[in-house]
Amino acid sequence: MAGNTLSLEDMRFFVAVSSAQSLAAVARALDVTPSAVTQRLRSLEKRLQLRLIDRTTRGLRLTDEGAFLLERAQRLVAELDDISETLSARREEVGGHLRIIAPLGFGRRYVAPLAASFRRNNPHVKISLTLTERPAQAMEDTWDIAIHIGELKDSSRIMHRLAPNERYLCAAPAYINERGTPASPEDLVNHDFIALRQNDEDVTLVSFADVSGAHQQVRLASQFSSNDGESTRLWAEEGLGIILRSEWDVVDDLRSKRLVRILPDYQLPTADIVALLGAREEKTARVSEFLRLMKAALTPVPWRTKNPT
Repeated sequence: MAGNTLSLEDMRFFVAVSSAQSLAAVARALDVTPSAVTQRLRSLEKRLQLRLIDRTTRGLRLTDEGAFLLERAQRLVAELDDISETLSARREEVGGHLRIIAPLGFGRRYVAPLAASFRRNNPHVKISLTLTERPAQAMEDTWDIAIHIGELKDSSRIMHRLAPNERYLCAAPAYINERGTPASPEDLVNHDFIALRQNDEDVTLVSFADVSGAHQQVRLASQFSSNDGESTRLWAEEGLGIILRSEWDVVDDLRSKRLVRILPDYQLPTADIVALLGAREEKTARVSEFLRLMKAALTPVPWRTKNPT
């Protein structure tokens, strides 16, 4: 019956009562009044419809039923305490299975090497790394940490910002020489655009902010599109059109002059690098340590150690 159910607190209370010489001693140990101890003991006996303790001139004496309850309660309380201590230790120990999901390009360049280093330093960790162009849309129960870049739609996950990341419009010098340099966002409608389609974003509708803070949107016509960032970047280097890419991905191309920035005086929406994790994962040592290591690896921001030209 539900009314006879014993709680963990009931069992802890009865163990405390049984180990004391008097109810007054129990009251001192629990930091309550003697009357509160008496009332709680009576309430427990009433619920169980059993007498558990007899008070004698020599102190407290367990009845047969009380002795039975004490034996079981001590065993259960000890087991639950052991479970709690074990889980607490696991929070401090970097072990278990760490499941990471990340975008393809960024995952290859930054997450995979870091995961290898993390595993070398923490040999009790098993790592699963999934690279996909849609990390935020993966089933949430299949990963512990999700690395995400760009617009983040509704998410119940806890977010940690790892590094800033701008977006640039870029094209090859050969394309600029042939088609000319756009002087304003409106000029882009007369140019070829290479679209990278990821995370179901409307990538052909581009928002701009000028130096005064005024905003405008321009719809671009894409002559090429792909879900693979590497392919769109290679097409741009071949002079086939203009791309909109994260600075981490094109900074080397800008430094080497394989690509040049288009409309550098206009600000595009940022696409910061973030880590998504749940409240449960945030408390595990393996997640906390990997997150700490990743923040350290991205500080200072590697793609900003030299300014692209």
